[in-house]
Amino acid sequence: MTESSEWLIYRGAGEPHDGMSRLPPPPPWRDFAGRDSADGGDGSRERGGDGSRQRRLGAHRHLAELHRPGAEELEMINAALYLRRPLLVTGSPGAGKSTLAHSVAYELGLGDVLRWSIVSRSALQDGLYHYDAIARLQDVQIAAQGGFGAAAGSPGSVEAIGSYIRLGPLGTALLPSDTPRVLLIDELDKSDIDLPNDLLNVLEEGEFEIPELQRIADRLPDGEAEVLTADGAKVRIRDGRVRCRAFPFVVLTSNGERDFPAPLLRRCIHLELGRPDHNRLATFVRAHLGDEAARAGDDLITRFLERSRSELLAADQLLNAIYLTDAAAPPSRDRLADLLIQRLDRPR
Repeated sequence: MTESSEWLIYRGAGEPHDGMSRLPPPPPWRDFAGRDSADGGDGSRERGGDGSRQRRLGAHRHLAELHRPGAEELEMINAALYLRRPLLVTGSPGAGKSTLAHSVAYELGLGDVLRWSIVSRSALQDGLYHYDAIARLQDVQIAAQGGFGAAAGSPGSVEAIGSYIRLGPLGTALLPSDTPRVLLIDELDKSDIDLPNDLLNVLEEGEFEIPELQRIADRLPDGEAEVLTADGAKVRIRDGRVRCRAFPFVVLTSNGERDFPAPLLRRCIHLELGRPDHNRLATFVRAHLGDEAARAGDDLITRFLERSRSELLAADQLLNAIYLTDAAAPPSRDRLADLLIQRLDRPR
């Protein structure tokens, strides 16, 4: 094997070998095994813990600690806080839109950020709550076969309905509390045409109803049902209505793939983030890969910024390039980095 191919795991030679044993640990954002996730490095895991989620939260928290907003960004964030209005943040991929939400939550002690990642099929109902009627029907049938019928606490009883309802990120953010939660509605521009309009009433009124609970409220003890929240807690809902006391700090992000209706824009504080500078990108790399990788990849950051003046690039591509060229040390480092950082607006 030549020196130029030493970094290759798959060689394309048609011969089995033990190359997988040389594969380095995955980048933090692709570590599904969750190694060293809960207790400081001995390989054990906290009971019930999600190691990958904890690692992602750790990276977000580190970014939040290092985030230093510009003057306009600082003013618009505070305007949204004062006015209790959603903050619509637009900008190119990697501009720091989602980091903003984590930075506010971290500095103001508002807990973990609730995140609703939007796709083309996302509907308002997904953000508010989900009622699993099929699971309840199946459990009722199983209970009936066991002779339990609709006894108190069984799946068929009115008290049990809350076990089949889970609030979504938006529904959880609207729960009554003395301090607001932070809600990140990420990449709203990927939604279908209806969702921005569907959000208007909920964001204006700060409340919503759960009809499945309202229909049976008079048969529930004190009119309350216990349901799960998006982050796994249990809360009691009275009369099937969720109404906030402190309006959540809502960050809507968009990569600019579409325009939004005027009624939504009127209800939001709009912040446009420019292209990230060298310091912000270095902070981004440092939060995910550490100081040493950020120093080693400084030249790649500079080249990324130069190219981004005329090409649409994403900061995730820069992370991939710095991780791979650092972990694998290929001889053709610059060429491999260019292959990984390909323009997203390439003419077809």
